[in-house]
Amino acid sequence: MAPAPAHALSPALPVRSLCVKTPRFSVRPASSSNQSSTREGVERSGTRLLARRVTSPVPTLRVCLPSLALSRQHINFGAPARPWIFAPGRAGEKATMGDQKENVPQAPPTEREEKAAAHTSGPPGKQRCRFDGQEDNKMKSTTSSSDFSDPIYKEISLTNGFINRMSRDELRAKLAEFKLDTRGVKDVLKKRLKNYYKKEKLMNKQPADGENYYDYICIIDFEATCEEGNQSEFTHEIIEFPIVLLNTRTLEIEDTFQRYVKPEINPQLSNFCINLTGISQDVVDKADEFPVVLQQAIDWMKQKELGSTYSYSILTDGSWDMSKFLNIQCRVSCLRYPSFAKKWINIRKAYGNFYKVPRSQTKLSVMLEKLGMDYDGRPHSGLDDSKNIARIAARMLRDGCELRVNERLHGGLLLTVSSSAPLEGAPAPQMPKPR
Repeated sequence: MAPAPAHALSPALPVRSLCVKTPRFSVRPASSSNQSSTREGVERSGTRLLARRVTSPVPTLRVCLPSLALSRQHINFGAPARPWIFAPGRAGEKATMGDQKENVPQAPPTEREEKAAAHTSGPPGKQRCRFDGQEDNKMKSTTSSSDFSDPIYKEISLTNGFINRMSRDELRAKLAEFKLDTRGVKDVLKKRLKNYYKKEKLMNKQPADGENYYDYICIIDFEATCEEGNQSEFTHEIIEFPIVLLNTRTLEIEDTFQRYVKPEINPQLSNFCINLTGISQDVVDKADEFPVVLQQAIDWMKQKELGSTYSYSILTDGSWDMSKFLNIQCRVSCLRYPSFAKKWINIRKAYGNFYKVPRSQTKLSVMLEKLGMDYDGRPHSGLDDSKNIARIAARMLRDGCELRVNERLHGGLLLTVSSSAPLEGAPAPQMPKPR
């Protein structure tokens, strides 16, 4: 029997017999051919597997490794490859998926990896054992990325890698050069610059299709009755109904709507509610009840030709405005839930997904701070809150985010809308029927 080449053996391991005597490995024939073929003995030392080449006239073998991290893979002998030393769970395999997410070029191999590659590679013509499905996975990866095979995406990837290495001052200087906003933390600046380059390159490649996006976004932020501590049995009633109309083409606020509402169940506001919202008892006493105010809001939206001439979507700061406040108020006022408000954009979700930040950083004040903006107006005023939310939405659109409906109410339950769902505007507003 010819000895295995020196480069295929680890100097720390003795040469043992072909069959590995360990209960963790099982050996079974892969074919019944009597022709001379190549088989390899496999030994394990720590977390490394050593494959060595032995030539003898025996059937091709397949060694299964059910107890390793790669338990669903097999080592297939007889393939035209070279000897390998396997290190299960290499960090390089995880880095590839992370790099694909951000379109960042994969980092060059470290010195340690280069040494390992040099040690494990053999002379031309030698055989190497491989994992079953390894080449198939490589082909699948190539197929799945075929949509991004255009050279333009390679340029975008290289640009993103360059932006990742820029300092905050360099990012601000480059943004100023393109007359973009330079406010915000470093991660926001990087995202803004990346989306600018991506948008410019793709627009130069083919005309932008903005016909399918909403013409307007209606930002709604209700204020409701409340008590300190907010007991679970307390019924929240809407006392301020604001709407801010944001033009998605000009990114400017075109108009606003605001009405105060007289509560029915708890007509007397608590001192906590008055101090929080700035709405006095006298204001709500003189206001109309909710059905009247809802009809006024619908008439205002119809005057703007929303849902007929122009497409639109509702946007809120969180889920509560629609799924809780409006839902409860409709029950209190004996109205069916309005169909135009069954789907909306939750800007907290959109902000977190776009800028890759945790939920704790999606409060209104934090979002403004991270974007380098100050709150304008009185906090917890429904109209002022809506205006500041509109400023965030405009900034996100300017940074390249496509704000889409991501939540809906169905059968009284709050559901998530997939980002792959078709982009559809809200229907023309209609006054709901009584219950």
